[in-house]
Amino acid sequence: MSIRVAAAGDLHCGKASAGTLQPLFARVTEEADLLLLAGDLTDYGQPEEARILARELAALHVPAAAVLGNHDFESGREQEIRQILADVGVTVLDGDAVEILGVGIAGVKGFAGGFGQHALGPWGEPVIKQFAHEAVNEALKLEAALARLRTSHLVALLHYAPVAETAMGEPPEILPFVGSSRLEEPIGRYPVTLVIHGHAHRGQLDGRTHSGVPVHNVSTPLLLRHFPDRLPFRVFELPAVRPAAAV
Repeated sequence: MSIRVAAAGDLHCGKASAGTLQPLFARVTEEADLLLLAGDLTDYGQPEEARILARELAALHVPAAAVLGNHDFESGREQEIRQILADVGVTVLDGDAVEILGVGIAGVKGFAGGFGQHALGPWGEPVIKQFAHEAVNEALKLEAALARLRTSHLVALLHYAPVAETAMGEPPEILPFVGSSRLEEPIGRYPVTLVIHGHAHRGQLDGRTHSGVPVHNVSTPLLLRHFPDRLPFRVFELPAVRPAAAV
């Protein structure tokens, strides 16, 4: 029997969101075995927004893991947001790893910096070096989280995009701020089953890393545009792992 993994991102829960997200979480409960949330859970990073989201999550009856996004850092109260969600059973990851139903999940927010040969390098003014090093640090956190897992299925849960393919469609001027290919590097060094991210509201649904790992963009605005008649989440089925035969 397969494991059904639901994923959603960029909920941007705000003060007007009370009552609007419960149908999504109720449907996830019906259609999936666990839920992954890919950041930007709140709109302005305010604890009150997180408390509204926590109340909406009462309709969810499957395990959930999440990462924060840039919006969740806006007010400098991300630790409070993390605790509010943890108090209602959501595992919020930041360079951490967790195993849920036999699926290993490594989660980081990620960062910007661009892709491939156009990625920003740590050269020049100190502020540029600091910006570039933030992307490196997030990639190192992802690698450390992946290294902790020994499950047959590994899922990388991010907010920022690790490949340009799922970010294409964003205005060229902001493309370097949608993700970083530095996040792709650790994914290629481990047997990752799939990658989930958000943030790229105008990006593409699906892509792959250079090593062939599927990458899926689950940003709510993107899902609403592609699937206007469906609630904004996707479900990915992972084959169940058979226990090793006795010897």
